[in-house]
Amino acid sequence: MTKNPKFSTDKNFEFSEQLKLRVNDYFKVNDLSKQGKGGMIFKAICMLILFLAPLILINTGIITSSLLLFVFYILSGLGMAGIGMGVMHDAIHGSFSKKKKVNQWMGYTMNLIGANASVWKIQHNVLHHTYTNISESDDDINTPIFLRFSPHSKKYWIHRFQHIYIWLFYGLSTISWITAKDFVRTSRYNKMGFFNGKKELKRTMLKISAWKLLYYSYTLILPLIMVPLAWWVILLAFLSMHFVTGLLISIVFQTAHIMPNNDYPLPNNKGLIDNNWSVHQLATTSNYSPRSKFFSWMIGGLNYQIEHHLFPNICHMHYRKLSGIVAATAKEYGIPYHSKKTFLSAIIAHIKMLRILGKMELKL
Repeated sequence: MTKNPKFSTDKNFEFSEQLKLRVNDYFKVNDLSKQGKGGMIFKAICMLILFLAPLILINTGIITSSLLLFVFYILSGLGMAGIGMGVMHDAIHGSFSKKKKVNQWMGYTMNLIGANASVWKIQHNVLHHTYTNISESDDDINTPIFLRFSPHSKKYWIHRFQHIYIWLFYGLSTISWITAKDFVRTSRYNKMGFFNGKKELKRTMLKISAWKLLYYSYTLILPLIMVPLAWWVILLAFLSMHFVTGLLISIVFQTAHIMPNNDYPLPNNKGLIDNNWSVHQLATTSNYSPRSKFFSWMIGGLNYQIEHHLFPNICHMHYRKLSGIVAATAKEYGIPYHSKKTFLSAIIAHIKMLRILGKMELKL
């Protein structure tokens, strides 16, 4: 199977050009910047405070109640999820600010929450956004053996239960992320040619290690020293923070792609996908809860995944307005535009798709 397929440049070319023209006209007519402004700074401050303030209080040693410790760690987990979805995500896409340095520094908030911006940029910006839902190319659906996110992946008997046990693994996903996943992916991406030789690989590994050491220092090691509670209580509270973060982030991202109406195309024997890139994004992506402004603000506009995939360089604060343009243009050209009315209906559809994938035989 071709791991870096190409997209057709002939099919639906007029749709793609018309959509770009209409979106660009929207910003021109309304004299708007495609990047974020004060609203993004406000959001970044809110999410950083929500993440850091509980940890600062924990590290003072004034918390002596187990219940309060769990509450504070979980609040920090909500802030962590907010940084992941609504701050670093835009920054690493270059849409937080017009200034590259601002995007770079705000992208480091991902390192601050235990992951790594450089690895994410390859996994998400390059592989996921380019090859959405294409087996072996989109790293978001290259799952461990006990999960199956594509009909083109090998099916095992355990997959028939994945819609039941997947929530545990969603909750544990960020624990894997802050420990081993970044190192494993860096090694794999090096083999794929994303790093320039052994020196760059070694330098990247050292940077990842340093950031993770810093993260563990103020989220776990210092609390173990300062908080006058049993070590296992502190460890469980720390894990609860990550369980909340992992569950939230996984559900928000996966309900956009692992859905019954979404496509899982394969390249032909020449490595070509029978669609242009823009239509491919519409075919493999789904929106949800488009009417909830507060929910959209909280999750960084990721309920408008179609608009994000079509225009990842545009700040998520514009997606609500852009969705009307995209939906109307898609309807005009007879192209499906997938959207669920509520987040709950999206989760239910996601569960349905997990069950389907758990029973469906391998598609070739």
